[in-house]
Amino acid sequence: MFGFSIQKLLFTGLAIAAVWYAFKWLGRMQAQKRTLDRQEARRMKESGPAKAKMPEVEDMVECTTCGAFVAAQGMRHCGKTDCPYPE
Repeated sequence: MFGFSIQKLLFTGLAIAAVWYAFKWLGRMQAQKRTLDRQEARRMKESGPAKAKMPEVEDMVECTTCGAFVAAQGMRHCGKTDCPYPE
């Protein structure tokens, strides 16, 4: 039961080699991911501030006449006769 045989030694060696190469593969994948993350961070840093990619947000105001929401800056006449905003 506890004796050594060539099959047991060969299986043990193969199992150790499989675990060894699996850890090497995982280490290589993590290093590759770190490299890609560093390149992405460098590219983001060189392209400008993060604000450049953020969408612009505008405040909206409800029109008292038609009830539609329009941008607070640059409000224009909606076409209704009693619209309070200039044309």
